[in-house]
Amino acid sequence: MASEVQKKKGSETAPVSSEMQGKNKPQEIMPVPSDLQNQKKGPEIPKSPVGLLRKRGQEVVPKMQPAMMMFSSKYWARRGLSLDSAMFDQQHLGSNMLRRTSFSRIDEKPDKEGGSTLDPGKTAVIFSLKNEVGYLVRALRIFQEKRVNLAHIESRKSKRVNTEVEIYAECSCTKKEFNELVQHLKDHVNIISYNTPQHVWSAETDCLDCVCVLGGLPDGEGVPWFPQKISELDQCSHRVLMYGSELDADHPGFKDNVYRQRRKYFVEVAMNYKFGQPIPRIEYTPEEVKTWGVVFRELTKLYPTHACREYLKNLPLLTKYCGYREDNIPQLEDVSLFLRERSGFTVRPVAGYLSPRDFLAGLAYRVFNCTQYVRHSTDPLYTPEPDTCHELLGHVPLLADPKFAQFSQEIGLASLGASDEDVQKLATCYFFTIEFGLCKQDSQLRAYGAGLLSSIGELRHALSDKALVKPFDPRTTCYQECLITTFQDVYFVSESFEEAKEKMREFAKSIKRPFSVYYNPYTQSIDLLKDTRSIENVVQDLRSDLTTVCDALGKMNKYLGI
Repeated sequence: MASEVQKKKGSETAPVSSEMQGKNKPQEIMPVPSDLQNQKKGPEIPKSPVGLLRKRGQEVVPKMQPAMMMFSSKYWARRGLSLDSAMFDQQHLGSNMLRRTSFSRIDEKPDKEGGSTLDPGKTAVIFSLKNEVGYLVRALRIFQEKRVNLAHIESRKSKRVNTEVEIYAECSCTKKEFNELVQHLKDHVNIISYNTPQHVWSAETDCLDCVCVLGGLPDGEGVPWFPQKISELDQCSHRVLMYGSELDADHPGFKDNVYRQRRKYFVEVAMNYKFGQPIPRIEYTPEEVKTWGVVFRELTKLYPTHACREYLKNLPLLTKYCGYREDNIPQLEDVSLFLRERSGFTVRPVAGYLSPRDFLAGLAYRVFNCTQYVRHSTDPLYTPEPDTCHELLGHVPLLADPKFAQFSQEIGLASLGASDEDVQKLATCYFFTIEFGLCKQDSQLRAYGAGLLSSIGELRHALSDKALVKPFDPRTTCYQECLITTFQDVYFVSESFEEAKEKMREFAKSIKRPFSVYYNPYTQSIDLLKDTRSIENVVQDLRSDLTTVCDALGKMNKYLGI
């Protein structure tokens, strides 16, 4: 966690925190945890850095809408989080691809060097939790409630989040008992991986945090893991960092037990969803529909004079085919089918915030991670995190536009295998385009960013004379500070989505990785272009497409005289 939060213009901004690059400390068997001796003392409720906007002069400024499902690393630094950086192993394995769990042993020693192996009937789960008094006690109590016997337990400082610890728990239980344990644990801790022997539960065991080992990279250069087929997005979408089932103390629904239980239901729906399944339909409550209705009614008043033409074109279609109405919250399954036909995009449910790396990976496959829960009814025009109002009204109408969809995918593809530093830059470019971007249409500024199109106050501000607007240039935009609790200091404008896409393509060339990536729409997988053979396969596909184009041009000349 950042050591302090600096105040700026009445909002909270984050000091820069360094990424975790230190050497791992030696592992040791965990002694009796100190918090077991202090379990009567409840943990202090962490104060969220998400601040509240109050007044500018005498005018009450609306609280900010959620920016997106991911932010730059400065934002995660405020939360004590860093960019996901599971790394490719640095050994060469020829041209073979090997997958293994990143926690082969908690002490990272080979089994043959004395590390214990799991006996039949035993399995292990690795999870992370806050390094504060009381958190481990609550986690261990879940094992007790589920009557799962702990055979061995170890701990170490988290490699991902410097304010957390990772716990290795080896237990004796049946498959049914373990499944129930994990499902219950998901509501309280972050599951990292299951360390399960193949001879016990075979292929039914899921690896939530894998590492790819790619042979043939120069100098054994390590590359962060990324999904290479669309089904592997299940791993990315389940690594929720914030607002899964727990709410911060300053969340409008923090003291509302009914709302908190409702949120747990949405978490369960999202965490149980897997690629290929239909998205479960939600029966929204009258209160949720009323909250949606307030947001829908107020925003649609502004769209004719503030939204870009592509947005205005698709919103009536969503009303016709997906039930976009003041008295109805659209279902993600209907939205996903509509987007597939329009631009090839789909949506999938997610429980809360994802890391920038995991979120952008979904865009590479034209998959948008979308929440289903609704903001708290006490303040319909504010939410501290992205809810379904933000997703459906801010993002979906433009994801139906083919050019915008391709622009979004280009950013996602550029992130695959990129370093943490480059992912941060891409996330910032995403922030100031897809979330807060402006474009020029008929010599007028119009909004296309979802953060603007789902925020009444900032939508008005961004198109007013008070806003500072600059041309979008990824080389400079990537260093601009992303503000979370107040209006942006600057907005960036593009002449068109095509222009923004070409600039991002040029910018992507500066990303250092020892290969290029190509999305194969037929297999919905990522091809690594790292040798002549892989490049030749892509050229063959392009040659086939060019043949089709040449044939079409020839017929136009023959029959139409063009």
